[in-house]
Amino acid sequence: MRIALIIFILFPIAEMMLLIEIGSQIGTLTTIGLVFLTAILGVNLIRKQGAQTMLRAQDKIRQGAVPANEMLEGLMLGFAGVCLLVPGFISDVMGALLLLPMFRKSIAAIFLVKFISSRVNMNTSWNRNSSAFNKDGDTFEGEYHNEDKDMLDKK
Repeated sequence: MRIALIIFILFPIAEMMLLIEIGSQIGTLTTIGLVFLTAILGVNLIRKQGAQTMLRAQDKIRQGAVPANEMLEGLMLGFAGVCLLVPGFISDVMGALLLLPMFRKSIAAIFLVKFISSRVNMNTSWNRNSSAFNKDGDTFEGEYHNEDKDMLDKK
């Protein structure tokens, strides 16, 4: 939580410092023009890549598969769009990286592997703790008694 707050505070400061530095080197109007240019180009690229991602997702749905990669890529394209619309060069670089299909696909794959492995670990640890097996794999003997049924029988 603290890291997110620090990033939330420091990111705009870093963006402003870089904008001021670049503006002093190439001029204010040129800097503003670059910011607008990256926003316009970014929106157009996101439209195109978003449509392609949507078509791939629809194809997977038709085949009966879950379009998990395409859903993650769509989220990343949305984030890339926000990054490209926010004035600043750091966010533009982040957005441009997310527009690269290989970069975006590798991030989606890493996220899915981490998510799936954490779900599998969670399920196996739950099953291991609640299983009828001890450390050696032997079964425990026990008796089952249904108290609700016994209560009904007594009435």
